[in-house]
Amino acid sequence: METAQETGNLTGIRQIILVLSGKGGVGKSTISTELALALRHSGKKVGILDVDLCGPSIPRMLKVQDKAVHQCDNGWVPVFVDQEQTISLMSVGFLLEKPDEAVVWRGPKKNALIKQFVSDVVWGDLDYLIVDTPPGTSDEHISAVEALRPYKPLGAILVTTPQECTNLFSKGGGEELARHAKVPFLGCVPLDPQLTKSLEEGQDFIQEFPKSPAFPAFISITQQILDGMLAQTS
Repeated sequence: METAQETGNLTGIRQIILVLSGKGGVGKSTISTELALALRHSGKKVGILDVDLCGPSIPRMLKVQDKAVHQCDNGWVPVFVDQEQTISLMSVGFLLEKPDEAVVWRGPKKNALIKQFVSDVVWGDLDYLIVDTPPGTSDEHISAVEALRPYKPLGAILVTTPQECTNLFSKGGGEELARHAKVPFLGCVPLDPQLTKSLEEGQDFIQEFPKSPAFPAFISITQQILDGMLAQTS
């Protein structure tokens, strides 16, 4: 008798990473997008599952907001971002008439959509699946984690701003939080107008702006994730 894990659309995915944030506007979707691009430049095949129902922005960041998703016998076919098909994306934004608007649905409908997204997207073989979740903590996160649990996600990345109170330019808040929670602190990505510009114009920041101060931060975070995967599979 085959289990859901043996027959599901996620069986060809080697590692799953959730990206979380305590509130909106801290750069969670930015980190998800740039992490996917950095992993792609490391020779990995990556998928992004955008279940941020509060405002799915990743299709615009990757300049595929006008693409349409199609269905096959096994479910939805994700949108390929590049000709080489090294990054694929499935986003709730593809299903909305106005993709930049938040989804105003009651909890059960949101939870059902997330579970359907997790189970019904035909990813094929991937090295990594990045799951961009809604900001905050809610039933949607529980739905996503429960649906992904049989596939043993590699872990979760929590994106936060550095301030302890309201000072945007203070430092150390995220590092202190990681120390308090006894989890690894992956790094700090400095604010850079070039990063914002690249996302607005759908550019590959990792390729176009190697001299940006944010570049080594993304590369370092990516390498730690790659090293963690190697340690787990060795």
